[in-house]
Order: sequence, then C-alpha cells, then structure tokens
Amino acid sequence: MAKIPHILLIYTGGTIGMIKDFETGALKAFNFDKLLKHIPELKHLNCSIESVSFDEPIDSSNMNPHYWISITEIIENNYEQFDGFVVLHGSDTMSYTASAISFMFENLSKPVIFTGSQLPIGDLRTDAKENLITSIEIAASQKNGKSIISEVCLYFEYQLYRANRTTKINSEHFDAFISPNYPPLCESGVHLKFDESAIYKPRRSKKIKIRKKLEENIVLLKLFPGITENVIKSILEIDGLKGVVLETFGSGNAPTEKWLVDLLKTALKKGIKIIDITQCVFGSVILGQYETSVQLQKIGLISGKDLTTEAALAKLMYLLGENIPASEFKDVFETPLRGEMSD
Repeated sequence: MAKIPHILLIYTGGTIGMIKDFETGALKAFNFDKLLKHIPELKHLNCSIESVSFDEPIDSSNMNPHYWISITEIIENNYEQFDGFVVLHGSDTMSYTASAISFMFENLSKPVIFTGSQLPIGDLRTDAKENLITSIEIAASQKNGKSIISEVCLYFEYQLYRANRTTKINSEHFDAFISPNYPPLCESGVHLKFDESAIYKPRRSKKIKIRKKLEENIVLLKLFPGITENVIKSILEIDGLKGVVLETFGSGNAPTEKWLVDLLKTALKKGIKIIDITQCVFGSVILGQYETSVQLQKIGLISGKDLTTEAALAKLMYLLGENIPASEFKDVFETPLRGEMSD
C-alpha cells in the first residue's frame, strides 16, 4: 500500500491565522497545533499534516528578505521528510514573498503552495477554510507516485497560480489575486482540474539548490507625466544603489527628454542594472516598438518583458546576489528561469 503524502504547514502570520477571542472580540493568533479541532474537515484529506509557526507571527506588511530566508530554511530543513509545503502568509505582500521563494529554490521537485485569506479563520463567512483545505489537497495531489505540482504556487479563491506570475488586485473581494499573463495551473470546483500543459515540469534528476544571497539595495521607480529631472537624479544617485526596476508606460515607453536618457546612461555606466517593465497589468515590454523606447533599447536597458513588478524585484534581488558577470547579466535576466516570464 502506497504511503500517504506528508504535508508541512508553515504559518508566518496574516489574517488566515487569526481567530476571534469570544470574550474580548479581538483577533488573536491561531494555535496550529490544534488545527484539526478547528478544521475537522482536514481529517478527510488523504494526507498527514504537521505544522510549524514563526516564533512571532508577523503582519505581511512587515515581510522582508530576512523572513524570506527564514521560510526558505524551514523548507530546506524539512525538504526530505515532507512531500509538500503549504505556507500561510498575509495577502498584502504574498506575491512578493512567493515570487522571491520561487527564485531561491532551483530544481524544486515538490509543491510549495502559498495561501492566505481576506477574513480570519474563525469568521462565519471566512474564505480561510476553503483556501487552506484546497491548498493542502493540491500539495498532496500525486500522479504515478510523484507530485503533480513541483513549483512555487499561490492558491486563492478556487484558482492555483504560478506564484511569480501573480499580483494582488483587490483588498476586499475574495478573488484578491490574478495572474495577468499566464493561465491558472489548477481550478478548484467539484474536482481539482489541473492544466498539465501549464504546469512546470521539473528536472528530477537534478539536485535541489537553495540560494539565500539577495541584494536589497534596489529601488522601484515609477514614471509619471511630469516627473522631474531632480527626482530621478536623486534616486539614481542613491549611495550603494545596485539596481532599478523602472515602471514605464505601455510597452516600455518613456519620455524622450535628453536629460532622462543621459541620467539613465550615467547610471548604467556606474554598473547599476535597470530593468524596464510596464505599468500595465496585462501585456509586455517590447523595446523599440515605439520611438519612445528606441533610446532605452539603444543605451542597454534590460527588458522585463511580461514580468509582474513583484517578480521583477525578486528576480533582480536574486540575480544581483548571484554576482553574475556584467557582460552576461542582461542575457540571464531576459531568460525565463522559473517560468516567471514568456520567452
């Protein structure tokens, strides 16, 4: 008889892990050791579940690379003992964290599913139970003795997405996330319906590699009509700056002002990496398509193609931490590494 999948639940903080104190009405952190008591439905899943929590659960607004490394190390230390991992995380910065974790694991061959909720687990109309139960079920789903999912994903409101393709678009509705440029990997209805053509196929023969060096000296710079030379100059001259994610208009366009091109050129000469991504939720950067991006292409800006802002920042932190030679950086960045961008 085949052994049932063994799933590790990792609670970092966030709304999903809160229950109401009946005496005070205040929200307090949930004790995940008593998970089955609060969610008896989990007994019906064909898997065994263990849980681990951050010593001090945090609001996801306080999430940062230090905590990303903590999550990575929990998975790393338990990688051989478990068949899948479900990470409970506040929804506000979940796409940033999940995108970063996707880059930190190379040759991942087990599911890492991020989920959370808009309402606490103890609320009458909560979305927490469905998100949690289905995330665990997906993490435990196997075919021919192998996990169906072998990548970092985000599950919310009946949809499983590739994590580094997601962005949060709603602070009130249960369907808080979208994957604008890549289809869902699975839809949850009466049955789990996996789209096997969209799911990443791991190289199981290759050993997992875990990367923990992230360069934090980067900035996100969003262009807008009327942005001044002084503002951009002060940002590009930040001491120790290593990289910029530049949110441009449409398919990668920017004002053709000489001062802007000169400032970007000077920053590039100093070795600062500049990634051009679009402010549009859907679509891609196509440098050179319009006259307003020809100059950016000529001076050597890196195309972020159809990356989300979250994935662009995570990928830049990761690749700068890898100390890739300057001559190779552009080519490596513009190549899909974890399915985060289209070819």
